[in-house]
Amino acid sequence: MARERGRTVVAQNRKARHDYHIDATYEAGIVLTGTEVKALRAGKASLVDGYADVRDGEVWLRNVHIPEYDLGTWNNHAPRRSRKLLLRKDEIARLIGKTKETGHTLVPLSLYFKDGYAKVEIALARGKKAYDKRQALAEKEAKREAERAMARARRR
Repeated sequence: MARERGRTVVAQNRKARHDYHIDATYEAGIVLTGTEVKALRAGKASLVDGYADVRDGEVWLRNVHIPEYDLGTWNNHAPRRSRKLLLRKDEIARLIGKTKETGHTLVPLSLYFKDGYAKVEIALARGKKAYDKRQALAEKEAKREAERAMARARRR
């Protein structure tokens, strides 16, 4: 059988980019069981309440919902179990230092398959204040309005 190529997105956390300032992103592998992989290949997952934390020199993905596989047997997985993330030692050391700073957290941005392997994109992020969110929305709206005006001018 031919090897799978490319990137197939399973789930995205769009709200994370609205609620957090993204400082850095990391791509990590995930330790999964067989039924979790099958459920992900069916396109079912939710990153909404998910977060990552560092414990004992390992990074763990917590509270990410991968529903039970429909055709699974008694050997099915727990939907919200903690899953270990696979990162390099220097990346883990950097994350340990940054997450100890106040206000920094690890948030999953997307869950996808890359060349047949399940990966998660996690971000080192700082929470936004309400006024930051309003300002970001105002900038986005102003940019959209400017693009509309440019398009109207080109059409004339």
